[in-house]
Amino acid sequence: MWIADNWKDYEVIDTTGGEKLERWGDYILVRPDPQVIWNTPHDNPGWKQKNGHYHRSTKGGGEWEFFNLPDEWTISYKLPFQRQAPSVTTPANQGLTFHLKPFSFKHTGLFPEQAVNWDWFSQLIRKEALNRPADRPVKVLNLFAYTGGATVSAAAAGATVTHVDASKGMVGWAKENAASSGLSNAPIRWLVDDCVKFAEREIRRGNKYDGIIMDPPSYGRGPKGEIWKIEDSIWNFVELTTQILSDDALFFLINSYTTGLQPAVLSYMMNTAITKKFGGHVQAQEIGLPVTDSGLVLPCGASGRWERN
Repeated sequence: MWIADNWKDYEVIDTTGGEKLERWGDYILVRPDPQVIWNTPHDNPGWKQKNGHYHRSTKGGGEWEFFNLPDEWTISYKLPFQRQAPSVTTPANQGLTFHLKPFSFKHTGLFPEQAVNWDWFSQLIRKEALNRPADRPVKVLNLFAYTGGATVSAAAAGATVTHVDASKGMVGWAKENAASSGLSNAPIRWLVDDCVKFAEREIRRGNKYDGIIMDPPSYGRGPKGEIWKIEDSIWNFVELTTQILSDDALFFLINSYTTGLQPAVLSYMMNTAITKKFGGHVQAQEIGLPVTDSGLVLPCGASGRWERN
């Protein structure tokens, strides 16, 4: 399992009874988690000192209950290396800053477990960027890009990034995260678009990318009502996006929160679609977050990584 254990502003404190107790900066939240099937004592005082609690409804969905929680706040993440890539203009070692707010279906606007992937591809980008001339940047495409955690991480490491999401609100949120992280002037292209249609147009344009990141939802709709269902769509979409990988591509990352897409499935799919065409190698693992009180690691989905040899 790949573990996101470099956080200072975030931690999973405890887990029990279908819920996790988390610290997001200065605030304590309780949120449901389907992986937490055990019942252990609520010994940590944070269970009683929480600032927000998302209660799941038996009819589906749920609602927040707040206890002195601001409408919005920020946390920071410091990449575990010094940034020196040519296109980075922010001060070395400045942390990435993310805006948080509780919104629909228990989310806060950030998936902290993804930091383990930010660390991985940021190292690859940084090393490659340092060895390239300034007029040949590392080009990264972030699809289903949400609030831009991967986008700002890649940009901070020295990449030129294209950020694509079907939600105008999410793209606006991602821009705020970039600005807060000192990356307002970074080479990031922000697009509100259907990811499949965008990839098809990029093929026709002949555009190529050195790295592709995708975090596809289990189910979703594009700006014009286009339906996305991951089990039906992901294989064709991966094959499609291999057509916009550069000949000397650096990496490809797929994240999955769908139980049907286990690491072995991701590995086979990526080896078949990418490795046979570009060489390199694939690794796929569960990703997780350490739990402070128990010492266990909470599973948070799976990731598949392809990288050039």
